[in-house]
Order: sequence, then C-alpha cells, then structure tokens
Amino acid sequence: MSGRFELGVTRLIQASPEAVWKIYVERTVEWFCPRPWTTPVVDWDLRTGGRANVEMQSPEGERHAYSGIFLEVVHGRRLVSTGALTEGWVPQAGEMNFVRIDTFEPEGEGTRYTAVARHWDEKAMQTHRAMGFEQGWGAVADQLAELAETNS
Repeated sequence: MSGRFELGVTRLIQASPEAVWKIYVERTVEWFCPRPWTTPVVDWDLRTGGRANVEMQSPEGERHAYSGIFLEVVHGRRLVSTGALTEGWVPQAGEMNFVRIDTFEPEGEGTRYTAVARHWDEKAMQTHRAMGFEQGWGAVADQLAELAETNS
C-alpha cells in the first residue's frame, strides 16, 4: 500500500489469477460480505465508468445498498471502483466514500490477492477501521480464497 489513508488486506490464494478473478466476478454473491450477511444484489457492468452496485443484507433483514462505478477494469488483474461517483460520472456525497482497488497478481503457483481502500482523509480512514475493516475485509478475502481454492 502506498497512500497515507489506506487500509488493506492481502491473501496468497492457491489458485491461478484467472481462477480467482472468475470467482470474484461470477460468484460475488457467495463471498462479497462477511457471513452470516449475504449479498442478494450484485449489479456490475465491468468496464470503465460501468456500474459497481451491490446490496448487502444482515440475517435480520437489514439492507445496505452501495452504488458506485468502476474507474479501471483490467480483466483478470485489477479492479478499481468508488462510491464517490455513480454512472454517468455523477458525484455522490457520502462520509464513507473511498476508492477500492482489488489486484490479482501471479505469485508462485497461486495469486496474491490484495484489496485496498483509499480514503480521502485520516478521519474517514479511522471511521472505516472502527467499523471493523480488518475483520470484515479479512473475512471476505478468506471467503474468496476458500471458493477459489476449492473450485479451481
């Protein structure tokens, strides 16, 4: 990680970058939020400027919708998204807007998966950390790894 206001997780996944990417984009509902939460809505248009919308749901039925766009899509290697903009490059206010960067780098026989959240400032980063960033995004990375390793 290179930015002052970054939080991130990384995992070495015993599957090829192509296999991890495929699970990431095709089976997102199965891993995108920490269990027992679910992701009933994944509405992605995987291209620069395309939709990056998801909705997460708690076991009690509480729902959290996230609307954003992809800033960069390098198939099989890198996804960059943000909730600071929506389709058509429309700015969107929000205290928890950040830039998300997911990378899939070959390492040995596997993939070095890294997910980074770049925040605008220290306060936003600390708020995200206090919400359980490390535990939540760590659990999600583990879920992605489990799916990729058992399905490749």
